[in-house]
Amino acid sequence: MGLLTLIGCICAGLLAATAVALLVVAYRLGLLYRLLHKADPRSPRYGGELVAEVLKAHGVRFVFALAGGHISPILVASEKLGIRVVDTRHEATAVFAADAVSRLSGRIGVAAVTAGPGVTNAVTAIKNAQMAESPLLLIGGAAASLQKGRGALQDIDQLSLFKTLCKACISVRTVRDIVPALRKAISTAQSGTPGPVFVELPIDVLYPFHVVEKEVGGAKSARGIRGKLVQWYLQNYVHNLFAGAWVPRDVTPLPVKVPLATEDEVQRCAELVSRATKPLVLVGSQALLPPTPAEELREALEALGIPCYLGGAARGLLPPESPLLLRQNRRDALREADLVLLAGAVCDFRLSYGRLFGRQTVVVAVNRDRAQLLRNADVFWRPRLAVQGDAASFVVGLARRLRGYSCPADWLGGLREAEQRKEKANREKAATPTPQHLNPLDLLYRLDALLPPESLLVADGGDFVGTAAYIVRPRRPLSWLDPGAFGTLGVGGGFALGAKLCRPEAEVWVLYGDGSLGYSLIEFDTFVRHKTPIIALVGNDACWSQISREQVAMLGSNVACGLEYLDYHAVAEALGGKGFVVGRPESERLDAVLRAAQDACRQGHPVLVNALIGKTDFREGSISV
Repeated sequence: MGLLTLIGCICAGLLAATAVALLVVAYRLGLLYRLLHKADPRSPRYGGELVAEVLKAHGVRFVFALAGGHISPILVASEKLGIRVVDTRHEATAVFAADAVSRLSGRIGVAAVTAGPGVTNAVTAIKNAQMAESPLLLIGGAAASLQKGRGALQDIDQLSLFKTLCKACISVRTVRDIVPALRKAISTAQSGTPGPVFVELPIDVLYPFHVVEKEVGGAKSARGIRGKLVQWYLQNYVHNLFAGAWVPRDVTPLPVKVPLATEDEVQRCAELVSRATKPLVLVGSQALLPPTPAEELREALEALGIPCYLGGAARGLLPPESPLLLRQNRRDALREADLVLLAGAVCDFRLSYGRLFGRQTVVVAVNRDRAQLLRNADVFWRPRLAVQGDAASFVVGLARRLRGYSCPADWLGGLREAEQRKEKANREKAATPTPQHLNPLDLLYRLDALLPPESLLVADGGDFVGTAAYIVRPRRPLSWLDPGAFGTLGVGGGFALGAKLCRPEAEVWVLYGDGSLGYSLIEFDTFVRHKTPIIALVGNDACWSQISREQVAMLGSNVACGLEYLDYHAVAEALGGKGFVVGRPESERLDAVLRAAQDACRQGHPVLVNALIGKTDFREGSISV
């Protein structure tokens, strides 16, 4: 009896294991789901429509793309729903444009690229968005799931490319999964420390049933057991793709989670500030993220009355004439301050890794991301108070706690005097002629004098843009776009495109170096086709000057740094825009050329001003590595 019982138990176990295995197989094949949900082979609907519905529900107004058969259903469906499809000449430009929309509008920016090379062309722009903490959705086409790894056109392992670059990487396997996958991805991009997400949509979840069945559904008749099994598998695969596809689903946005400081943390900071005699605030790009409106943050800074340095997207947060706004002598001010509030600013290379603070300086750091919050802490600096939370709401709460607080007048007055001395020295350098061509400082001062209140500046370059950061003054919050910590060249065309679409009333200027211009000059075709008039001001010194300056001094060679004074304005003209060139002989009419560029832009023309500039020592010793 004992042996029979043992055999019976073993048989029962094997049967149970077999049953479980069969259930798992049935689940993976979608057989269980199909007991309750059927595919509708006659439906003309397709997965691209679901993508467009989700985007529309999330307030998406633009989809930036470069055409490809893998993503055609998304583009067509988006256009039908009133989402403007803006096609560019390079996938990186599409991602940069989506990045700009995200930064300026507070809504998710969206780019769609075709499979394989289209996806790989987007990698640098996605990494830039990650380091700039910019929430955007990259939709990538892909080979049909069934054909992955079988030599399909442009089939590569795309998810592996983005695992270290994106907050989430998702591959959608059935049409019914499109809506929940996109909703979750968008919420993930915008929550916590924002960043890009990648959603891979294989071609067979985007096209209609009859198209997919024709391509991957197998032969209508098959011979032999093996042939019939393959035919059954393929037919089941197609039906599972579309099972329950058109069941109504919620497409509205999921909640976005933003980390906030505690009341105790705000109070502790208020106590530290109230005891300080030389306080200073550094505001980084992260402080401009939703949900706190930029105007509310500006009012809080003005209420505090503490002198401020603004970096990245925070430039323009305070008006140019604000007595609190500082742009010069930051290194000296940080060494002298007895309290520094890092509101979204990070102790990376931009702050010399934290080595700029005085030994007795009290540092309060606020950042959504813990790694950024404590970057290089306990190596070169140590925060008295480190707060993992939203910087803007923290500053607003601090201002409420410190009503009636007054920053010591002698501290602010001394900083303002040093600021004015530096400004005077810069003006004197601008008035000194260069050995040839235009003085770039003079050019930028003249531009600054002509900028209207509704202007927006895009920075894409090295030396010329680095100079502009000290000269040109953004007029309002969210009116300066630069790549961020990654220092990517080539953002100009995409950033300008996204900016002009978001703010059609703004006069958008792209400040290009002649080196960086090469990455996106072809996008003048995009500006013309999509009627997005912008002005590109090219600081053309025929050189990669930021690199050359140190390379020549340290290594004695200018190899790979030399360019030519090319007719970039003629290229813009050939692409349908307007072009101007100005150099030393035309210096007396420089203002007239800039005004003519503004007039042409107001008439609807994209414009390129090719400004031939000479060399100065203004940025000697600046960082290039």
